[in-house]
Amino acid sequence: MKFIVSSSYLLKKLQVIGGVINSNNTMPILDNFLFELSPNLLTVSASDLETTVKGTLEVESDSEGSIAVPAKLLIESLKAFPEQPLTFIVKEGNQIEISTTNGNYQLTYFSAEDFPKPISLPEASKVSLLGDILATAIQKTIFAVGNDDLRPTMSGVFFEFNDEGLTFVATDAHKLVKYQRTDIKATESSDFIMPKKPLNLLKGILAGSESEVTIEYNESNAKFSFDDMEIICRLIDGKYPNYDAVIPKENPNKLTVNRLQFLGSARRVSIFSNKTTHQIRLKVAGSDLQISAEDVDYSNRAEERFACDYQGDDIEIGFNSRFLIEMLNNLESDEVMLEMSYPNRAGILTPLDGLDVGEKVLMLAMPIMLNQQAQ
Repeated sequence: MKFIVSSSYLLKKLQVIGGVINSNNTMPILDNFLFELSPNLLTVSASDLETTVKGTLEVESDSEGSIAVPAKLLIESLKAFPEQPLTFIVKEGNQIEISTTNGNYQLTYFSAEDFPKPISLPEASKVSLLGDILATAIQKTIFAVGNDDLRPTMSGVFFEFNDEGLTFVATDAHKLVKYQRTDIKATESSDFIMPKKPLNLLKGILAGSESEVTIEYNESNAKFSFDDMEIICRLIDGKYPNYDAVIPKENPNKLTVNRLQFLGSARRVSIFSNKTTHQIRLKVAGSDLQISAEDVDYSNRAEERFACDYQGDDIEIGFNSRFLIEMLNNLESDEVMLEMSYPNRAGILTPLDGLDVGEKVLMLAMPIMLNQQAQ
């Protein structure tokens, strides 16, 4: 078993594929890459048992075979090499020899038989979309995913596909994001919950990508195929909460404001907020928006006011500043609308511009009951 490959090309691919490898694995074989060689093609896989990433590289070879190669040692050595062709030769005694223009290096390999077998997806449904669209959907939702072990269904992003479009939802019970694409349809209705780790891998790889991604999924697994890569992952088991039930339908009070002005003000004022609640107070009357925060324990207080476009009754409502800032940060629009009904009902944040045709974003923030010391 022998092949020749560019050092930088191999390193770039291995760094992407190796993103799935955990720093401390329960099974030693998971510290390795699986190399599967066929004539002029090297398939590299890495896994943490829940998620498997597979990539195909063009190499110079006329042999076949498969071995498991220590991931950390290989990547560290490739980082130290200047760009050059590398010759890999598999020898007896579980040794791989890597030859460069001015050196030879040997490392131990392991049996490919011990590497976990890839998951198959019988009776899978299928949908295709542009890589950058998927990366955007993940980026717009993943920050709202929960970390509560007691509610595992909230620890992932909910994918909902039907003939009306694609919907992606994330919530941690304090904030919720619903991202929709009505310009892409699925042939049949289905839904599943994707864990965070493979989503972060996909987001990193596909940002700005013009490649088409094919998503195949059944009740327990999903596979994402694009270019010369595949990511297969186990889905989160369970029923996702009825997110539509928590989105208020009647919101007569509508505040329109410049997103960056709102974001900057919330950031500055929040520095003076209580370090436990992170509460900031929005007080809207006429065309005047007042944003304030107070930490009574330390007598810290901040207040800013600026003009806004507002339709509705005067209202005073409290939000967790961290959630509000996070939401405003994840939008790209110039103008945003905050829709409200009562101080104890969720506020709905939506962008008013900067969206593609068929793209919809809705963000929901649960209010914090106002402490009445600060007026």
